[in-house]
Amino acid sequence: MTSQYRRGLVFNEKDIFSRGSAGRTGVDFADTGIPDADLNEFAPEDFRRNGLEGFPELSEPEVIRHYTRLSQWNYGVDANLYPLGSCTMKHNPRVNEAVARLKGFTGLHPLQPDTAAQGTLKIIHDLGRWLCEVVGLDEATLQPAAGAHGEFTGLLAIRGALTKRGNPRSKVLLPDSAHGTNPASATYCGYQAVTIKSGADGKIDLQELDKLMDENVAALMVTNPNTLGIFESNIVEAAKIVHSRGGFLYADGANLNALIGKARFGDMGVDVCHINLHKTFSTPHGGGGPGAGPVCVVKELEPFLPAPMVVESNGAYRLDYDRPHSVGRVHGFHGNVGVLLRAAAYILTVGASGLKEAAEAAVLNANYIKARLKDYYNVPVPGLSLHECVFNDKKQNEYGVTTLDIAKGLIDRGYHPPTIYFPLIVRGALMIEPTETESLETLDEFCEAMIDIAKTAETDPESLKRAPVNAFVSRLDEAQAARNPDLRCELCR
Repeated sequence: MTSQYRRGLVFNEKDIFSRGSAGRTGVDFADTGIPDADLNEFAPEDFRRNGLEGFPELSEPEVIRHYTRLSQWNYGVDANLYPLGSCTMKHNPRVNEAVARLKGFTGLHPLQPDTAAQGTLKIIHDLGRWLCEVVGLDEATLQPAAGAHGEFTGLLAIRGALTKRGNPRSKVLLPDSAHGTNPASATYCGYQAVTIKSGADGKIDLQELDKLMDENVAALMVTNPNTLGIFESNIVEAAKIVHSRGGFLYADGANLNALIGKARFGDMGVDVCHINLHKTFSTPHGGGGPGAGPVCVVKELEPFLPAPMVVESNGAYRLDYDRPHSVGRVHGFHGNVGVLLRAAAYILTVGASGLKEAAEAAVLNANYIKARLKDYYNVPVPGLSLHECVFNDKKQNEYGVTTLDIAKGLIDRGYHPPTIYFPLIVRGALMIEPTETESLETLDEFCEAMIDIAKTAETDPESLKRAPVNAFVSRLDEAQAARNPDLRCELCR
């Protein structure tokens, strides 16, 4: 490994309970002139804590330095390229943050009457209309709090419509290149998730779809572009097959950032889709929340969207609860409004032409990485990619190096690893999504790190088996950490 990847100053930070000393404090309360009082006279006994054993006593510099050092352990998109595939991590412009923190929004109480919340309701209404225009569908709900929550909501709407027809049906079809949340959402909605094997080109096998699509199938859920980074060019034919047997076509719009301004789901025959705002419209990912996964639908599914809906009449906005066929609320109040504000600010900032340019740059960046690394890493599915590219460890396996070793090697070289071992249909997959916000220099630096790993696999494979050695901790037992997480602090035990 070349020295350019070595860390300089590395902090070995103890937990805060191991610091400080009795009687040390970082706070001085001003003398108010009010006599001291016995707390026991005011607080009910049940509310009183008998002791606070083990709580650290620290000075202000100790507290600030502790949390500053911890913040420097954290790897985020503000620190460097975050090349996760299928879970886009890109820059969130700070103007979005400024908009979301305007007092007119942050000071709004969620129970204020509609007449006192016209600005926020207008933005929710307008953002819904903009999203419908982007995907070519008729109506939207902005309540869902994340992409998977949007999947659940969209499938509930499908279930409602089919129930109204007389039969909710029992199965949902999913290509094996779909996002992993799709089968979970289908199951959670009471459907049996049935997998369709992709063809050799990585796309939906229409013959297989034709064979499986029957009158028990409620929907086909398609991730487009799929998790191989490939556009499902058979989507119109797939829609015809699904519709001819009374089903709905659901599009997982998590990868919409590759299509925006270029192609619309509605024009492909899609009936319902969700959109991950953080992936396409640059809002914080949130590490699971708060986020937003709006759902857009065709007219037939509109009555089943969550209540209330924001409606406009003569320039005034109100929440409409009179929706007898609605699936009900899926989120409290107006959804995660702060995230919606950031998405609206992003759309207004870049405009229609900017959204299109973002898609073009995202696709260009992914194909640039694919072109630079194809001589060093095996490309399991040939051809151009859209927003993300997929390699695997076939070449490195000849030297005993696995995808996990490559990921750990990237940590030593200063990068967060990409998504590994997904999609499941690629053995030893490495899924990389650079996004549109990365410069050519950043992409080149990342590619050089990947090339260095490929060369190291040939000349010194054992060093990759030991990686990471420049991180704060070495290789962890990930299975143990996932199955038996221990996230409690000492005081909570």
